[in-house]
This record gives sequence, C-alpha cells and structure tokens, in this order.
Amino acid sequence: MNNTSTPSNSVNEDSQELKNKNIKNAPAALVTKTTLLDGSDAELKREEILHYFHQTFSLYESLFECLSSDESYYQRASPLRHPLIFYYGHTAVFFVNKLNVANLIDHRIDADLESSLAIGVDEMSWDDLNDKSYDWPSPATVKAYRDKTRELVDNFIRICDITLPIQWDDPLWIVMMGIEHERIHLETSSVLIRELPLAYVQPNKLWGNICQTTGKAPTNELLSVEGGSVVIGKSKDDPLYGWDLEYGKQTHQVDDFKASKYLVSNAEYKEFMDAGGYTTQRYWTEEGWGWVQYRKATMPVFWQRDGEQYKYRTMLEEIDMPWDWPVDLTYLESKAFCEWKSEVTGKSIRLPSEAEWYHLRKLVDTDQPFWNNAPGNINLEYDMSSCPVNRHECKGGFFDIIGNVWQWTESPIDALAGYEVHPAYDDFSTPTFDGKHNIIKGGCWISTGNYAIKDSRYAFRRHFYQHSGMRYVEANPLPEIKMNLYEMDDMVSQYIEFHYGEEYFNVPNFPVACIQHSMNAAKGGATGKALDLGCATGRSSFELAKHFDHVDALDFSARLIQAPTELQSSGLQRYAIQDEGDIVSFKEISLAQFGYEDVKNKVNFMQGDACNLPEKFNGYDLVFAGNLIDRLYDPKQFLELIKGRINPGGFLVITSPYTWLESFTEKDKWLGGFKANTGENFTTLEGIGQALLPEFEQHQKPIDVPFVIRETRRKHQHTVAELSVWRKV
Repeated sequence: MNNTSTPSNSVNEDSQELKNKNIKNAPAALVTKTTLLDGSDAELKREEILHYFHQTFSLYESLFECLSSDESYYQRASPLRHPLIFYYGHTAVFFVNKLNVANLIDHRIDADLESSLAIGVDEMSWDDLNDKSYDWPSPATVKAYRDKTRELVDNFIRICDITLPIQWDDPLWIVMMGIEHERIHLETSSVLIRELPLAYVQPNKLWGNICQTTGKAPTNELLSVEGGSVVIGKSKDDPLYGWDLEYGKQTHQVDDFKASKYLVSNAEYKEFMDAGGYTTQRYWTEEGWGWVQYRKATMPVFWQRDGEQYKYRTMLEEIDMPWDWPVDLTYLESKAFCEWKSEVTGKSIRLPSEAEWYHLRKLVDTDQPFWNNAPGNINLEYDMSSCPVNRHECKGGFFDIIGNVWQWTESPIDALAGYEVHPAYDDFSTPTFDGKHNIIKGGCWISTGNYAIKDSRYAFRRHFYQHSGMRYVEANPLPEIKMNLYEMDDMVSQYIEFHYGEEYFNVPNFPVACIQHSMNAAKGGATGKALDLGCATGRSSFELAKHFDHVDALDFSARLIQAPTELQSSGLQRYAIQDEGDIVSFKEISLAQFGYEDVKNKVNFMQGDACNLPEKFNGYDLVFAGNLIDRLYDPKQFLELIKGRINPGGFLVITSPYTWLESFTEKDKWLGGFKANTGENFTTLEGIGQALLPEFEQHQKPIDVPFVIRETRRKHQHTVAELSVWRKV
C-alpha cells in the first residue's frame, strides 16, 4: 500500500496536539473536521482516529442530555421510527456487530442488545404504522453498554494493524464506518428530538444555543447558471471515508438553468399556504395528495399556529416564527410548492437534479476537511439551528449552497457505474434503490463528518422529515428517470448469475461455450441473421451478435428477458443472489465488462413461444435452441416449424440435458427417453434426427457441454448437456 501521501498541515498539527491529550475526556462540543485516511505517520493517524472516535461518541451522548426524563426515551416521536432509546444504543451495537461481521473481534458485549438494537424501522410508507410492542432496556442499561463499547473500540484502535492509506478492507475502515454511522444518527436523532412534545425535552447549554437573529425575509430571485459537464462519484483512493454508493462514476452534461438565489424561506413558503397550497389537489402528486389527506397536513411539521400567529419549533423550544429562516419540508411539500410556483410565474419551476446541484456546488471552493471555517451553516460551526437565508453568501450571488437545511432534489438515489457493496454493510444502500428515496444535498446546520462533504450521497423517503428544505430552479423538464433496480426474484437472479456470474468448479461459462462450439461448427457459413430461442437472460444472444449482423432473441418468460433488455438499455444489471436463508449477496454486471457495447444494438429481445413463432421470424443462418427442447409443450411441432425458418445451408444447434418432465411435456410428446415399440431404448438425439430428416443432416458428432447453476452459496446443480449441430441441406 502507498504510505507516502501527506494530509493538510492543519490536520497534522491537530493530530500532533492529540499525542499529549487525555483522549477520552475530549469535550463533547468540540467539532472535529473529517479525518483523512492517508498520511505519512501511521501512529499519528491512529491517535487522530482515536480522538475522532471519542469525540463522536461523546457528542452523540450529549444529544440525549436534551431529554427531560427517562420517560422521554420511550416516546414515539414519529410513528415510523422507534423511540429514542433504540437510537441511543443502536450506534454502539453497530460498532460491535460490524467488527464481528468483519471477523475483527470474536466476542460480544451483550448479545441480546446487539440483536434488539440492531435494525431500525426507518424505511416505511407514511401510512404503514408500526404498533409492535418492544421490551426496551433502561437508559442506564444502555449507558453501561455504551461505556463498555467505548472501551472495546478504544482498545481495538490502539492495538489493530494500521497501514496508510486506510482502505475499505482495512480494520480501521470498519471503525470509521462506525464513527460516520454515529454522525448520521447525531443528525437523525436530533430530528426525532425536535418532533417530541416540549414536555419531554429540557434546556441544554450546548444544543440550546440557537441562532438569535431574524428579520424580514429577502425577496427571492432566479440567477443564471451556465451549464457544463458534471462528474458524480469518487475513486477508491479518495482520502475521505465514503459509503459504498459514493464510489463509481457518472457523467452528466448540464444545460443552462436558473436557480433561486436563496433557499425558500418560511415567508416565501407562507405565500404557497395562503394560496391554498394544502387544499389544492392539482399542486400535488398522487403520492403527495394521499399524504396530505392522511396527515391532515395544513402547514410544515415544525410550524405551530397560535391564533393568527405562527410559532416555529427548534430542537428544544418554540419561538416566534423566524420568517427569514429556511422552511423545513418533505419532498412532497417541496414538489407541490414548485407546481404552484410554476403556475403563478408561468415558468418551468422544479427542484434541481443531483447533477444540477453538483454544478452549483462548484461555486464553493473548499470541502471538508480543508476549510478553515465552514462556508455555510454546517458542521456545528455556527448555530444549533437554522439561520437567516441571506447570511452565508457564496460565489455568483447565491446563498447557502451548502448548510442551513438540506436541499431536496428530483433525483431518486441510484448506484453509480462501478458500484460495489461493502461486505460489512451490505444493506446500507441497496434497500433505497427503489425509486422511492430522493437525494438530499448540501447538508444542514448539524451535518458533520461524511454528511458535510461534497461527495456525500444521502436519500430519504419522500415523506420523511429531516432538517431539509429546498432551492428551486427554472429549467427544462427532466427526462423520465429510469431506475436500475436490483432483481430480487430468485429464479431470475439464478439465471443472471448462470449467464454472467462467476465460473464455479472450473466449469466454463455455458452460454459462451455453446456459442463457441456453434461457430466452430458453422465456420464458413453465412452470418446474416441468427435466432436465439429460449434466450433466458441473454448471454448467448450477445455472444451471437459478435458473429451475426442481427440476432432475434426470444424467451417464453417475460420476466427473464427483462434482465437482458435492462442490460441493453442502461448498460447495467443489478441482482441479488441467495447465500443462505434470507442472506443475499448483491452483484452488478455491465455490458462493458463483457465487451458487448459495440454489438448490443444488433439484438432484438422479445417474448415468444417457440412452438408458435410468428411468420416474421424467418430467414436465419443459425438458430440456437439452448436447453429448450425438453421444456416445450410440443417439441415435434417446434422442430417442424423451425425447419422452414432456416436458410439452406443454415444451422440448427440444440443443447439439452434431456430431463423430460410431464409437468412441461406430456409423455406422448417426448422426443426420446423411453422404450420404443421394438423394446429398445429410444434416445432424444434419435428423436431429433427423426423429426429433422430429410431436410437436415447431422453436421458433426454431438459433444457434451457441462454447466453449473448456483442455487445458494453452498448448493449448486452440476449438469451435462448434449450439443448437437444440424445443417439444412
């Protein structure tokens, strides 16, 4: 590993100071800048991470000092989330669970807590209430557990192996994962505390230090932004910790657009409310209007109405409405506001895309951890609340490009090209790749650590509350967003793995081997059109396209051909394969890795019945029927039909293990595998020949082609198919 890169001087100086400090007593209010994972001194880096861990652990615990009593820990601030007692312990058990998963420790502190506090109820529909009763531990029990976890992780950091740069298969990467996970929950738990009734919170010297400035809200306006190229994603050698979905690369060409100078203030949003925003259905998406009706929403969640006066809920108190602070909204409310704004202005107003936000982000020069002071209300460097939208100015006349409140975008979260699941946290990102989680950008006043860096990519369900608001843009409508979702159907995923996955037990890839044998047999033949019948997930079809001008690829199962169609259109296909029980591995394949980008457009995938092919499927120089013949309801009918669809001199290639089953083919229609009237065995190969003669002759001696289908990590089917080649005379 490279051990020569050097962090910034300020980070080195901070780390040097730490050598003589009592790390465990680091003040909770100290906000440490994100730790770089490269450097030139491994032991100094160990001390730096040790400090970062303790500071994070203490800062998170200080948040719970805002609760007024033990009873507060058990209140459901949101019907979609656990009470705060869960989150108080959750971040600690995460350290222990992930260190165990990574095989870096071989013991537990409290197996019961490490199970009951492991998984949160965060990914739910807004009308999907969780009424399950839980036997929660006491705050004292959780605090004792946290103390033991602190000691365990402290000791692990002190004695584990360390090389620089720290990469995602290194021991300290798991520690950084735990630290950044805790900083995520620092923010999300603050939202839950903000949702609690005031009776369950109490004043706090640190967290009650909110902004004291408010005034008349500035008038918003649209400023021009020149378009350009945007690259989203970072490489594995980036010196900052990242979550799996941040790695990879995606390039966008952003057109010219206009963006609002300020975040939408409480005053600007009030105009939408006064115009009947919450009672006018046409402003809302179907999902959004359903949410309004269900919640009986009339205003943002952190607003309260006292007669004709509006109040505003900060984390720990209710204050007079600060009209010049940014409004806190769900995506659904933000989207409705844009529809109203479009109507009243006659302009195409919408939320920005992720790429448009990144383009705007170029106006902020520095990134964590290289700024001396944060260029926005972020990283806990200013106030423990939002502040006026006209306080933090950036280049180009814009304000709050980062910080204050998160900014909703129109982009659903999706993986970047080259995405790879981290094995220690395989469900961090993948559950959100469903088209129902929209990306938020820019961070907010309490965003620290990875939350505060440029490359962070976080998303929430559209009805969730965060410290999130909006900036709107005037721009062309976005193209329809097509999600590359994970294929979760076991059967489909098995076929994708069979066609594109690993080779097991040194058995060559079956579709590739079959087409190689086919082309060797058909050497010198015409290469105009080919037909792939029973193409399944399409590997043989793409292989044929290397040799033929056009390939028709048909399968009876519409579910199966969706996979190669997706691969063809987007270049990517993601799928989950079963390891054992409910445990799965997430995988991704791309056209590029197989060299199919130049031939993909030669293939036409369609659903079809091999025994009832439309007349348009005709004039083929080669037909490949892979493992199809013994799964047809009338194989003789198929052979009779296909004879007329092949050009003179063309080839029919059939592979099959001849596993005849009456559930697929009635026994009187089997081509072979039975005793003939003579009492002799009659094989399928004989039956194929009998059906094809005299129009076809057997071109060469049949060969055996083995294949392996992975069912689970420890269960595989090892089968041998016979490949026969027939030439039309």
